[in-house]
This record gives sequence, structure tokens and C-alpha cells, in this order.
Amino acid sequence: MRNDQDFHVEKYADLLDTKFRIPGTRISFGIDFLIGLIPGLGDIVGLVLSSILLFLMVVRGASGRALALMILNVCVDAIFGSIPVIGDIFDLFFKANKRNLDLYQAHFDEGAHQGSAWPVVVGVLFVLCAVFIGIVWLVIWLFGEAREAVFG
Repeated sequence: MRNDQDFHVEKYADLLDTKFRIPGTRISFGIDFLIGLIPGLGDIVGLVLSSILLFLMVVRGASGRALALMILNVCVDAIFGSIPVIGDIFDLFFKANKRNLDLYQAHFDEGAHQGSAWPVVVGVLFVLCAVFIGIVWLVIWLFGEAREAVFG
């Protein structure tokens, strides 16, 4: 990485996706996976934490192209990660924040730094808000269905 600020971005992505390891395996996970185990709320908090990482990368000069790919990773993680049980397994292996860190690093390592992502930030916020609202709606709907099934 280039400087102390980039080091913090790398450490934050590591904390979210790869900080811990299952003993005796090569499988790593972070707090995004652990938080995601909390039904409904965990997926929402994970999306917020991933969005903070995206914001940090935009502030440090990620391009619009890199940001678009990063948003795709976060959306895939949020959508598939919200599926009970299967989504938790998906979160263990997909690691959207690590993928985004790799995109961020490649953006600078390949000399691809051509401007910033600020022109697409409004679109990014719209997409992230839409995904967030969709997940909240899904959680509310699932709890309503569960309540209906239990209490009639």
C-alpha cells in the first residue's frame, strides 16, 4: 500500500473479512461473517460496515470503474448473504471487502489512477440505499411470516 491512510484501509478490510482463521484449516473470516450470523440485523450492519470501506476508498482516490465493481461485490454479498444459513456459508467464502481491497490496490498498482470516483458517488449511494431498504424489507417480511406461522 502507499501510505498510512491506505494501511488503515487494508487493516479495516482485513478486520471485516480475514482477521481470524478456523484452526487446522485455511478458511479465514472476519467480523462481517460473525455479525452476519445475527439474523436480519447482522446483514444490515455488515452492509453498513462495507459501505464505510467503500467511502474510505473513494476518499483516497478510487476510480469510478473500480468503485462500480466494488459496489457490485457489496451488493452480491448483501443479497446472497441475507439468505438464512446458505447466506452465512456464502459470506464465509465470498469476502466482498477483501475483493474490494484487491480492486483498490490494483487500481493504483497498475497505474490506472485517472481521477476520482466522486462523479459516481450519488449513484453509489442510491444503489446502497436501495439494497439496504430491500434487506430491511426482507427481514421485516420474514419476521412477519414467522410470526404468522407461529401465532396464526
